[in-house]
Amino acid sequence: MDALAEKLRRLTGDEKHEPSAHSTLDVLWVLYDQVLRVAPDKTEDPERDRFLLSKGHGPQAYYAVLAAKGFIPDEWLDDWAGPQSRLGHHPDRMLVPGVEISSGSLGHGLGLAVGTALGLRAQGLLSPRVYVLLGDAELDEGSNHEAIAYAGAIGLDRITAIVIDNQSATHGWPGGIASRFTVNGWTARTVNGRDHAAIAAALRAHEPDRPHVVVATVEPKR
Repeated sequence: MDALAEKLRRLTGDEKHEPSAHSTLDVLWVLYDQVLRVAPDKTEDPERDRFLLSKGHGPQAYYAVLAAKGFIPDEWLDDWAGPQSRLGHHPDRMLVPGVEISSGSLGHGLGLAVGTALGLRAQGLLSPRVYVLLGDAELDEGSNHEAIAYAGAIGLDRITAIVIDNQSATHGWPGGIASRFTVNGWTARTVNGRDHAAIAAALRAHEPDRPHVVVATVEPKR
């Protein structure tokens, strides 16, 4: 993690979104280091797991993890968001190897993840899992609630949502974020978003015939 933190420190110039980047760092690292079945030479493999970053503003942590895992050259970090850089303020799937969706306009990732999981099912690809990371404030968008309800209703068990909870949502949810999903049939775990062992265990705690959500709590956004 020290080397990863050093990579993240090199990505300067977007201080407004630094809290968003730091809030995702530990979950992203656990995903790529312990959970996702994907590698730099497998980015087009139909059997790979898919990771969708819905929380696409402030993607510094994402780029640092991709560099640490060999998806992108390390030197790309030194010119991030520059005129000739492939690494923009929002990740672009056409420019950055390993990126599954272009994101940054918040509230779309969960619906895209549901569609991706349905597409894989339709193709008979039943082993890949779809992971999507979103921020708690994205749940203010109504499209997410439609995705939550639909995935639960059809038992879309190849999808795992990870919600970074830094208390930035406008409305919140009575009973906590996890209850918003479980009322629609999802399984849920709430963990410390800095505890790598707890994150890994929660990500693996999905069950057959039910979608799964991990709520990762971190320090409040300031």
